[in-house]
Amino acid sequence: MSIDASNKQSDSARTHPAKHHAGRRTPLRITDVLFTAALIVIAVVFFFPMLWMVFSSFKTNSAIFATPFALPTEIDFGRWVEAFEVGHIGQYALNSVIVTGASVLAILLLGAAAAFSFSRYRFRGRNLFMGLLALGLLLPLQSYFIAQSTMFTQLAITDTRWALIIPYTAMGLPLAVYLLKVYLDAVPDELFEAARIDGASDLRIFGSIALPLLRPGLATVAIFSALSSWNEFLLALLYIQDDALKTIPTGLLAFSSRYVTDYGLLFSALSIVTLPMIVIYIVFNKQIVEGITAGSVK
Repeated sequence: MSIDASNKQSDSARTHPAKHHAGRRTPLRITDVLFTAALIVIAVVFFFPMLWMVFSSFKTNSAIFATPFALPTEIDFGRWVEAFEVGHIGQYALNSVIVTGASVLAILLLGAAAAFSFSRYRFRGRNLFMGLLALGLLLPLQSYFIAQSTMFTQLAITDTRWALIIPYTAMGLPLAVYLLKVYLDAVPDELFEAARIDGASDLRIFGSIALPLLRPGLATVAIFSALSSWNEFLLALLYIQDDALKTIPTGLLAFSSRYVTDYGLLFSALSIVTLPMIVIYIVFNKQIVEGITAGSVK
């Protein structure tokens, strides 16, 4: 009986290996534990300054200098309201929304059209244009800033929103084109050929087939472009002198010089303009990851 029972158990283990090992747990390797611990430490290091800024916005100047790492005694959003009203954060935020929205829209439209052209067509100078776009990823802003400033002065667009929208769009296009081109390269040619056989024009193929397929990539490009334009400081400082047209980064600089000693008010303003972008990034984090990895496997 015992021999028969052991034979039955061995046969069951061979025929149902998943059931045989279902009760066993895969032991955690020491490398996995160390890797997870390292990621937690890195997350805390990067997250702590933002948390300290938010807590400091509820403190007075004396409390910030006396106990900089202590928790605030009370949570009073009146400081945030004061920073929003007195520091003209609403006007700066509106300017940032206009400039960022126009730049992102231009990047998405022009980037998608350029990626479609580079991916689906073979024409003379194609590699040259792709190389020029690669230079846009490699060259720093300082290398072409003088020529750009001269052009804007001759066109009389300095101290206007166009002085920011145009360079923000140009800086975001190289990444958008390369990322979206990877998406379209992974799409089978038969899909576009079938649409062309059915009589669809290039514009119809682009609008009805390419754009829907590019949605994850467009979401990724939009998030990265929005973050870049929203936080850009150098061009906004040099091109915009009118206080009514300043964006948030330069507006906060003027805010700091105006209230030199009131760090609590400054931290309140920084919290108001920083937290929304962090929330947006967290909400769309899944789309960003999918957008980066979806076109990596063909």
